Amino acid sequence: MDLARLLCALGLLVLVLPEQLKAVNAGAVGGSRSCGFPAIYNFGDSNSDTGAISAAISEVPPPNGESFFGHPSGRFSDGRLIIDFIAEKLQLPYLSPYLDSLGTNFRHGANFATGGSSIRPGGYSPFHLGIQLSQFIRFKSQSFALYKQLSSNRRLPRPEDFSKALYTFDIGQNDLAYGLQHGTVEEVRASIPAILSHLSQAISQLYKEGARFFWVHDTGPHGCLPYSVIYDQSKPVNLDQSGCVKPLNEVAQEFNRQLKDSVSRLRSELPLAVFTYVDVYSAKYALISNAKSQVTMATMLTVERKP
Repeated sequence: MDLARLLCALGLLVLVLPEQLKAVNAGAVGGSRSCGFPAIYNFGDSNSDTGAISAAISEVPPPNGESFFGHPSGRFSDGRLIIDFIAEKLQLPYLSPYLDSLGTNFRHGANFATGGSSIRPGGYSPFHLGIQLSQFIRFKSQSFALYKQLSSNRRLPRPEDFSKALYTFDIGQNDLAYGLQHGTVEEVRASIPAILSHLSQAISQLYKEGARFFWVHDTGPHGCLPYSVIYDQSKPVNLDQSGCVKPLNEVAQEFNRQLKDSVSRLRSELPLAVFTYVDVYSAKYALISNAKSQVTMATMLTVERKP
């Protein structure tokens, strides 16, 4: 295992951990130093889609990219996503979506994430994790062949970079959402082991392909999503102090508990792999539960920046 890259990956957690934990991790890795990862290969859903849905189906609706990029960026956000901040921290360009054929640059990785995707097939999108994995394997194979023919092409990844790259996962939210839309909380709970088995198999397959550095997000507080609060016919007693639907968040927490166990098992089964498990749930819930103070701070920063 590469200890330097592991420590650097831990330093990246500053990007996604709640404010009170940032100081602990800030000292792990200095400033803007690069971790030495030459590329990122990302698998996920709308939380990390940088243009796949726009390329494959239709343009993402506003506020798609308007506050940071100033134009449609193919993101389900008005600005950057966590995967964008990770790329910035690693001093790499933003990831080009695999499904986009125009203006793409895969020298430093590719993004296979597609909005609506799930770990298991049969959800909202045909681009489930199994399809994304197949796309990666084909991408790697074709890259090897083309690189030998077009070694001067700077838009292709170097063959040796695949084993040194960071492999990131931000997926699973739609498995829970689709399950809760079509079944009961108990049925979704019962499906979690099968969902995570698919994820473990995908990671193991990537390991066989030479991947060694894995970054795994857990799922966020599903009960805090606006559509969960609006459309879930919960009684007030089912809402927590932040106005989130408790039963749905409890399902997400159970998913994360089992996901963390799965990652622990993979650490034992894949001895040359390095895993970073990211507690996105706590980070997002902290932001949601302190939304008023976050808005106040954002307003103050905006005022301070005005000439």
